[in-house]
Amino acid sequence: MSLIIFLDHVTFLPGNRIPGNGIFRQMNPSPESILAIDIGSGTQDILLYEEGKPMENCVQMILPSPTQLVSAQIQHATVAGKDIYLFGNTMGGGPCSWAVEKHLKTGLKVFATKPAALTFHDNLEEVKRSGVQLVTRRPKGAVSIPMGDVQLHLLAKSLKPFGISVPETLAIAVQDHGFNPGGSNRRLRFQYWEKFLVSGGLLRDLIYATPPPYMTRMLAVQKDAPGAALMDTCAAAVWGILCDPQGEKMRRKGFIALNLGNQHTFGAFVHGDRILGIFEHHTGRMNRDKIQDLISRFELKQLSNEEVFADGGHGCAYSPVFPTRKKGWPVAATGPQRSLVDGLCYYQAAPFGDMMLTGCFGLVAALRAKFRARDIHRGERRGRREKYPAI
Repeated sequence: MSLIIFLDHVTFLPGNRIPGNGIFRQMNPSPESILAIDIGSGTQDILLYEEGKPMENCVQMILPSPTQLVSAQIQHATVAGKDIYLFGNTMGGGPCSWAVEKHLKTGLKVFATKPAALTFHDNLEEVKRSGVQLVTRRPKGAVSIPMGDVQLHLLAKSLKPFGISVPETLAIAVQDHGFNPGGSNRRLRFQYWEKFLVSGGLLRDLIYATPPPYMTRMLAVQKDAPGAALMDTCAAAVWGILCDPQGEKMRRKGFIALNLGNQHTFGAFVHGDRILGIFEHHTGRMNRDKIQDLISRFELKQLSNEEVFADGGHGCAYSPVFPTRKKGWPVAATGPQRSLVDGLCYYQAAPFGDMMLTGCFGLVAALRAKFRARDIHRGERRGRREKYPAI
């Protein structure tokens, strides 16, 4: 029996129900090739999954992230003493936002369209107060810099000489704090995680054909990559850890999946097909002792939401059925900053032998699980069950 739970702006559908009328329902047959892109603040990790081919032989790439590339273009214009014109779509901030701040401090001008300007703040009045001028066309003499998290045309162009084409099925992960012009996007982002836990915390519900309307970064990605399935980078990392044989084994009794990203640290207690607890902080505030302390109190349900938020993080929340035990739970760590936990007795997850593609493997696994649930649902309606293997 399935239950639909409505929680303000976001709807989770536990069980085998397939949400929306998007790619999960419409695509037939299930895809044999998937382009997975996991977009972080430091890198964008790319996997071209092909069913039936060993994962080690699938095309894999680690490239600078879009925000790093935009940042480099802005810095080049700063050195050249040129004003800049930012256009295109809303994207992830961080490095590109810091480059804009430095550019303005030199006395040079920054012009931006509204969609591009929303990269820097959800409130456009705040963007204007920072010195960015909102325009609808490029001012004379300004250097044009395109904004956006996805550049499929560039990827297709680079792959073409190798006889490789971009498949129709796309799965993309970004971290979306949510649109909240009048308040804290840290609060809004963690409210999403709290609602997810209250709804049952099913791992299958973490990938979208249609993201919630307040996830404007995900929606911007879909404008540049129509039809793409979307996922949060932290959720993709959890799914990726489960692609590691040890992670798959640990989920049976329960464990903590820890993703140490370049910007964010995310911990989730995983048991079976559900997440029963989450905490999220900023990696820049982490060291080995602090991470160990957070984990030890999280697994005892002693880490509070207020404490994490007051320390500059996003928060901490637990499912009503979150289990505690005195000896603690095993921890599986991944992410580009995993060296922060060197020396601790944490398992270093590396699905298919490649830690940097953990999120991509998670995207593929989550999308295929969604299709598998759809095919099972169709088969049951026809009086038979369809086969659809996991990766």
